[in-house]
Amino acid sequence: MTAAIGFKDTDRKTSELLEDILHSIRGEHITLRDLLTMMGESGLLLLCAFLSLPFLFPVSIPGVSTVFGAGIVLISAAITLNRLPWLPEKVADRRLESGRLRPVLQRGVTFLRRIDRFFKPRFASVTTGAVMNRINGLALMGAGLLLMAPLGLIPFSNTLPGVAILLLAAGISQRDGLVVLAGHAMVALTIVYFTALAFLAYSAGQSFNIFG
Repeated sequence: MTAAIGFKDTDRKTSELLEDILHSIRGEHITLRDLLTMMGESGLLLLCAFLSLPFLFPVSIPGVSTVFGAGIVLISAAITLNRLPWLPEKVADRRLESGRLRPVLQRGVTFLRRIDRFFKPRFASVTTGAVMNRINGLALMGAGLLLMAPLGLIPFSNTLPGVAILLLAAGISQRDGLVVLAGHAMVALTIVYFTALAFLAYSAGQSFNIFG
């Protein structure tokens, strides 16, 4: 698709909008295509925020980080290019169990409801304009890629990029530049954390070679 997209300002809180989507989930399975259909093109940012919710807590649901991470990357690429997203069938139609996913999403919405009151329009220069739209979209894409890293068993490896995605998506949709900047900081923190893990793994490998 090549049509341009636009993000509509809303007076409703992010948690309320995401809770509406959560209550719309029906049936035993849900796909990314189903969620995108529920939200529509103007809800791309909210969809990214929604997809980050399962990773705010150390809960492992097989296949979720890969599917949701890939979805966030492709959607954020569309946001960066100001185009509607294209999703490969393998990602869009991967079936996930609603029964296991729904309670995790509900916990995320409950957490978001607690912090939603801190969101308000400020630092408009961070959330408006074509240049910032691309910068924020690239940061969102980077966080999605970090979420897809095969490190699910390592503490905080999904939580840190998940929080970054939530802050970026919710901050942009609510025109809160301070929250968006916090999202950028979380992306940077995630990169530092992953770099430290890589360094520790490399050091451990070197020690094993020396003493093995």
